[in-house]
Formats: sequence, C-alpha cells, structure tokens
Amino acid sequence: MAKSLYETLEINENASADEIKKAYRKLARKYHPDVNKDPGAEEKFKELNAAYEVLSDKEKKQQYDQHGDSMFGGQNFHDFARNQGSNVDLDEILRNMFGGGGGFGRSGFSQGGFGGFSEPDLDTNAQVTIPFDVAVLGGKQHINLSNDSFDVKIPEGIENGQKIRAKGKGKAYQGQKGDLILKINIASSPDYMRDGDTLSKYFDVPLKTALFGGKIEIKTIHKDITLKVPKNTKQNQKFRVKELGVLNRKAGIRGDLYLKANIVLPKIEDLDEELVKMLEAKLPEN
Repeated sequence: MAKSLYETLEINENASADEIKKAYRKLARKYHPDVNKDPGAEEKFKELNAAYEVLSDKEKKQQYDQHGDSMFGGQNFHDFARNQGSNVDLDEILRNMFGGGGGFGRSGFSQGGFGGFSEPDLDTNAQVTIPFDVAVLGGKQHINLSNDSFDVKIPEGIENGQKIRAKGKGKAYQGQKGDLILKINIASSPDYMRDGDTLSKYFDVPLKTALFGGKIEIKTIHKDITLKVPKNTKQNQKFRVKELGVLNRKAGIRGDLYLKANIVLPKIEDLDEELVKMLEAKLPEN
C-alpha cells in the first residue's frame, strides 16, 4: 500500500514521532518561501505542512496508515496536492478528509515571516503563596489550581518572586505536556523578619534577667536554643546566633539569626508593696 505522505517528509513508515518532527523541521526550513525563492518552494512548503499535520497527530496518522494513498483517490500526495490547484486551501481539504481538527498553522511558523520553527508553547504560568516556614525550611507544598491539585517540592531558602517548574503540569498537545511555571510569593511571618539570608526576631526578657543576667530558652525556626543574657541588657539589644538564618542556595550555607531583646516589665500590682516603695524612692528619674 502506497503511503506517499512519508515520502513527502523523506522518512520511512516506521519513523518515530521524534524522527517525523526532525524531518519536518529540516525540510520546512529549507522550503519556507521567506527563505527559498525558487519556483514551487511555496507549494512544497504547503505539502510539508499538510504531511506533518497528519503524521504528527496520533489519530490522523493511524487513519492514514490504515488506508494509505487510497484516501487521495489512489494518487500520491504530491499529485493530489497539485491537482487541487494553487488557490485551493489544502489545509481545509485535509481537515475535512480527516474529520476536522486544527489547521496547519500549528506547525509553528508565524504568518508574518520566517522566524524559525518553534514548538507550541505548552507551558503555563501561575502564582502561589506559601507559608514563611516552608520558604525557609523547604518541603512539600500542596497546590490547588482550578483544574488540578498536586504537591510540589519547595527548595530550602527560596526567595520571594522566584519561580519553580512543575514538570508535566502545563497544557497538553499531540501527546506532549508542557510545564507549569510557579511564581512563589512568601507569606509574612508574625514572628520573623527576613533580609536575604538573615533572620531576626524579638524574644522576651524578664526585667530581672535583663538586670542581673541569666539564661533564656528560645524556640527558633530550626531548633530550640539556650541564650545567655548578660547583666544590664538593653531594650532591642541584638544577639547574633550563627547559621540559624536562611540557606543561601548559591553558597550552600545558612545566614545568621539576630535575636532582639524585648524587656518585659512587671505590673506594679504584682510586686511586693515594700519593693514598690523602695523602687519608687531609689530609681533614678532619668
């Protein structure tokens, strides 16, 4: 059974989808009328588009493989195309012959000129907001879109506005699937402030500890620590804890955590009456 569509693309009948695509791209570049000014190049280009449209579509290819050139009245495809006349839309003829479907404009060449072959853009874009701790620590994040729901892996230390790629979650076309490009927005934290790979947060220091020193247990985003607070600690005094900040993904090391002292004053009514009188008398005005 003759199958001249394969001859049009200069491939054999057992060619894979990738081989069909490569053959089309090679010949389409060669015969595109914006590049090739030879007589007949435009008609040849139309034939290539038509042949590729059929052979790159699984259902159309299966139909053609079953019937071959009998679909063209026993003619080879080249003769069939030429006999339709130069002003006939070959695209429309084959679309009707194979039961509808998209036109050959999907081949990737723009009508405005030869910009080179390009695959259909199957990637899609979306935005997602993730919790602050997931951005810092990394981990799985469940994503809900209008037509899909799935988990994505968030790398440790991702920054606000960065993008990650979810493979195979984009648009589908002819058995291929694009990717979903997710722009990451990071929710604010009630406890932490972030500046690059540096974190900072306040921690409460009782007045007694601020005056006389002591140790305070602090829960950080990475682990619990014990901080030694010196005598005469001031409000907003900073304490640096190395490598408990955010991972710098380029350098491969974590930044630092800065803890800011928030001195908690006791209520007068909670203090001993004699102590209150002494403080009122002894504490300096300034």
